[in-house]
Amino acid sequence: MPGTDPITTSVTHQDGVAVVAVGGDVDVATVAALEASITDALAAKPTALVIDLSDVDFLASAGLQTLVATNEAVSKTTAFAVVANGPATSRPIQLTGLDSVFSLYSTLAEALAAVGAASQN
Repeated sequence: MPGTDPITTSVTHQDGVAVVAVGGDVDVATVAALEASITDALAAKPTALVIDLSDVDFLASAGLQTLVATNEAVSKTTAFAVVANGPATSRPIQLTGLDSVFSLYSTLAEALAAVGAASQN
């Protein structure tokens, strides 16, 4: 598909919190881009990591596995949260029970407030 990327990612830092914003489809063909962005975000040793899936249209099991692996890798040293506000993202997370594994928020502002408070403890 020339001209259209199936996935977009960006990394920003806000008050020591790394935010990985993702758009498009997260599946086996695109998950490496998400993993690379997470690695980039963690290079700065943030106090917290938020993965924002607000603009994701499709979240496959490969994406879910990446979220779990990231949570396992950072949870001892870094607060971790996921923003998922639509049926394409929040539903698979909730159906698989992953919302009990990591913190799930419907807005980036909620997630930032939560991880900001968690990283101060």
